Parts: sequence; structure tokens; C-alpha cells
Amino acid sequence: MSEAESPHLAQGPHVALRAFTLADAEEFTARARESRHLHHPWLFPPTAADTYAAYAGALIDDPARFGFLVCERAGGGIVGFININNIVRGGFRSGALGYGAFAHAAGRGLMSEGLGLVVRHAFGPLGLHRLEINVQPRNEASIALARRAGFRLEGYSPDFLYVDGAWRDHERWALTAEMPGASG
Repeated sequence: MSEAESPHLAQGPHVALRAFTLADAEEFTARARESRHLHHPWLFPPTAADTYAAYAGALIDDPARFGFLVCERAGGGIVGFININNIVRGGFRSGALGYGAFAHAAGRGLMSEGLGLVVRHAFGPLGLHRLEINVQPRNEASIALARRAGFRLEGYSPDFLYVDGAWRDHERWALTAEMPGASG
């Protein structure tokens, strides 16, 4: 398959990005079920076919969202996901990132590489200027990933997002196209 025919939106040495498809339900939900201990209490990706269909369908159909599957280049298996949500065009040109690694890939640097590819894609082909990550202060792994990717801490938002039955405080991290690290 030529580069022009590749299903990948971007590729690095170890991972490649591709868009979500409805056909990924079985692998994605199996990995999400295996990773519950890693994700809880921070995020809750879909673990069943019906909830995956709704989740992936929104990423596929909503122009204000874009979902990336992070896949190993060797074998193509899904190792995680990174979504750009709340994309605003015009003078703002911004989006909010959400992400999660799957347990079998955690701690191997694959999500760092994947996030770098997403940043390049967001500031390149998607034409965005700013990316934000909102993360609960005790989610050390997520904060470390944001920091490694060059995001800067910009603030603190009490009761920012309803997660796991309660309003949770979040730190706001951001990266703009001009900052070091923006080239991925």
C-alpha cells in the first residue's frame, strides 16, 4: 500500500494514527475492559458494542470532534486513543484533548509518541492554533504525558467536569502552535 493509500493520518517510529471506525468496536472495547484498573477513576471509555457505536459515531460524525486511534506500527493493534473535542474554528481555532492508554501499552512511551503526532496533525492539517488538556490533579500519569508533550500549566478549575458521580477539579494545560513542543 502506498503512502497515499495508507489508512494512517500520521506515523512515527513505533505508532501510527488512524481515525476511529465502527469496525474497531471489538478490539477497542476488549482493551477498555482490560484497562478498567488503569482508567478508574479518571475516565470511562466504552466497554460494550452499543456504547462504543455511540462514542465512535460522535467522533466520526461531529465536525467539532476528531478521534485518533493510536496503533502499533508492528501489528497494528490499538494501544490507546486521543480525541480532540470542542473544536472551535474562526478566531479561536482551538480544541480540547482527551486521551487514554490501554493497559498492555502503558509505560512504553507509545502514547507520548502518539500525542506528538496528534499535536502535529492538529497544528498542521486541522489548522488549529491552541490545544488544551484538562486533567484531575491526582492523575499523575496524564499530567506527566501533558508535560512531556510541552503543554504548560495555565490554571486550576474547581468543579470543572462531572466524572464518576461528582464534579471534579481539573488543572488546565495548554499548548499553542508557537510554543516549543508544538511541532510534536
